[in-house]
Amino acid sequence: MTINLRTAVVENREQRLGTIIGWDGKATELAAHSGYSGSDCGSSCGSGKNGKLCELQGPFTQGAGCAEQVVEYQASHVRDAVLIYHSPVGCSAGQAGTNVSYRTCTVRRGQIPTDAIGISTNLGERDMVYGGVEKLREAIQMAWERHRPNAIFIATSCATGIIGDDVESVTRESEEEFGIPIVPVFCEGFKSKHWSSGFDAIQHAILRQIVRRNPPRKQEDLINVFVLSGTDIYTPMLANLGLRVNLVVNVATVENLAQLSEAAASTSFCYSLASYLGASLEQEFGVPEIKSPPPYGFAGTDAWLRAIAKVTHREEQAERFIASEHARVGPKVDELRRRLTGVKGYVAMGEGFAHGVIAALRELGVTLDGSLMYHHDPVYDNPDKQRDTLGHLIDTYGDIEHLSVANGQPYQLFNLLKRVNPDFIVIRHGGLSPLASRLGVAALPLEGDSNLPVGYQGLIDLGEEILSVLAQRKFHEDLAAHTTLPYKKSWLEQQDPFALAREVV
Repeated sequence: MTINLRTAVVENREQRLGTIIGWDGKATELAAHSGYSGSDCGSSCGSGKNGKLCELQGPFTQGAGCAEQVVEYQASHVRDAVLIYHSPVGCSAGQAGTNVSYRTCTVRRGQIPTDAIGISTNLGERDMVYGGVEKLREAIQMAWERHRPNAIFIATSCATGIIGDDVESVTRESEEEFGIPIVPVFCEGFKSKHWSSGFDAIQHAILRQIVRRNPPRKQEDLINVFVLSGTDIYTPMLANLGLRVNLVVNVATVENLAQLSEAAASTSFCYSLASYLGASLEQEFGVPEIKSPPPYGFAGTDAWLRAIAKVTHREEQAERFIASEHARVGPKVDELRRRLTGVKGYVAMGEGFAHGVIAALRELGVTLDGSLMYHHDPVYDNPDKQRDTLGHLIDTYGDIEHLSVANGQPYQLFNLLKRVNPDFIVIRHGGLSPLASRLGVAALPLEGDSNLPVGYQGLIDLGEEILSVLAQRKFHEDLAAHTTLPYKKSWLEQQDPFALAREVV
């Protein structure tokens, strides 16, 4: 697959990967029709260059995130940069939550907590008629005078996409004036049906304007690890292989981003997050992307470490570390498996993350009959078979009877959970957690620390967290007994979570 960095706007996931947000069936059926299998369901189904999937399309959406929200979350977490929302002020409403995430993450990474900096151009009715470029120029001037950042990101919005503001011209002029990267990120929410396209938009902008195109040297002991917020588990883990870690994008500096092209390799815990950045660095800068399953459970973490060791020529160190971790963690995992065998779980989160957490749960002995993924990419930007996380999950841990793809709709989650009746749910984008609790299902939100289930220690940490939420199950059951849901009786009795989509002609 060829990445095109010459254009300012990244091709969205629907066009590039064939991403879908509506599907229901067995995991093996989804894998069989995805890009890694080389098959499809016919030219009339879906779109995309690397696999066509029949997609269930519902008649309405209760609510969902958008690409601009993802850009907000990523760009606001660059420590010495400023984010400008070129939008109506409502598009920056998530800044408060983003700031909480940023401050928490800086503490987890051992840094002094500061506030994430965001400025809104506050477009109004007049700007929608006459344009908002002057407000954008003023906001850039304000960002420079107040904060003296090392870079300024400009997040576009549906509003600016509609009126057609010439954002590129303004940023080019301002970049010459202030002498720092001023980076337009084209992330209008209406361009893509799923928020994951926001990862591609911010990564495309970083690759075009911040990453060094002619790095002075390669750092043979440096590895890029693409992460979200959370504790840095990677630096101590990969230090056992004699490697230094460049954690990006969350809580990175502009210099961290610039040296992406100097690393010996790139990897991540979630290929939905890292697909575009990893493939682009390999194509444009010769930084190899690690080809392996993600680091969850013994099987995934073993394969991930060995793939890193092969690329960086540290096979002996890797084998010693793997053996020592199996000896350290094995007995504790055996005890957790004894306590969790027969417990029924459920997973609801983004696709790449979901595959890894399911693997970890099954290694812990948890029964898992169903899972909800908020989207599905039939293939990633680097189409190497070793990156087929769904295929790895099935081959290693078996099929999933009810694997659903939907963009986090509350009315569907009710029926999805009712179909499999889990004891607990591991969930991200935790606005759905209260609904699970109202159904009597103990919820474990993975919002604050996305790295908790990763690696060998992640098995122990995840298992102990599950036991903790199960100890509070009586609370959730009492809540369910005194709760009414805002749905009609006909929907509460509905067995098919996708009934409305199947009825649409």
